[in-house]
Amino acid sequence: MGILGQIGQFTFWIFLFLFLFFSAVFTVQQQTAVIVQRFGKFARIYRAGLNFKIPFIETIAGRVNLRLQQLDVEIETKTRDNVFVRMVVSVQYLIREDKVYDAFYRLQEPLTQIRSFVFDVVRANVPKMLLDEVFENKEDIATAVRNELSDAMDDFGYDIRQTLITDIDPDDKVKQAMNEINTQQRLRLAATEKAQAEYIMTVRAAEGEAESKRLQGVGIANQRKEIAQGLSTAVADFQKEIKEVAPQTVMDLLMVTQHFDMLKDIGAHAGSKVVLIPYSPNAVSDLTDQMRNAIFVGEEMTRGDK
Repeated sequence: MGILGQIGQFTFWIFLFLFLFFSAVFTVQQQTAVIVQRFGKFARIYRAGLNFKIPFIETIAGRVNLRLQQLDVEIETKTRDNVFVRMVVSVQYLIREDKVYDAFYRLQEPLTQIRSFVFDVVRANVPKMLLDEVFENKEDIATAVRNELSDAMDDFGYDIRQTLITDIDPDDKVKQAMNEINTQQRLRLAATEKAQAEYIMTVRAAEGEAESKRLQGVGIANQRKEIAQGLSTAVADFQKEIKEVAPQTVMDLLMVTQHFDMLKDIGAHAGSKVVLIPYSPNAVSDLTDQMRNAIFVGEEMTRGDK
């Protein structure tokens, strides 16, 4: 055999060795389990790290993920008030390390079976509720799904950690109607509050006006009282100076003075309107007689009441 033949034979054995070596050696990632079969029959489970198998005799049947995983299940169902809603249920699960064999061999399509259980539980509970109750009781629905899944999947090595209702989506027209109802309720509340505020403002304004008129009346009464006292004092002082003058004459003189002062004030203010009144002394005398007669009548009525 020549040198070239020896080199080719050596190369063949090197390639054969490398092929057998790499066929026997394999690695397993962290939080992963590898199922190895021998002639189609379960042989062993390998954990994370560097591992060996018999080439050509043993084969890797599959890898099982031991990390926490999530499966989103989208469901369309109907509520008790005949509203179709789309719901998304998120199932968080993991495969227990001591149940890898059951999880791999006993279930053909585990994710499909989980979806079936979720569909069954949701469609058994939601049709019993009104749409508003579905939103309010989504935690109860999620708990029911979790309990059902835990009981069904525990024997197969699946640990159901949590189930969440991540989305409840009614039809767009239903959502618009719900928003309109909410808007109208808020508008009604705003109108009620506005009416209440206007009522309070009206009552307060009326009370203020009543108090203003009362105080105005008190002011007018006090003003007339002071005028009467002033006139009385003026008559008394005038009689002290001129004793032979009768009180009636003094009153007439004061009324004439007041009459001309009034005419002066009307003409002095800008924007005064034209007022036609009698301003002769006889008219003043008539006014004085009317005032005196009114006083006498009031006194007579007061004595009659007593």
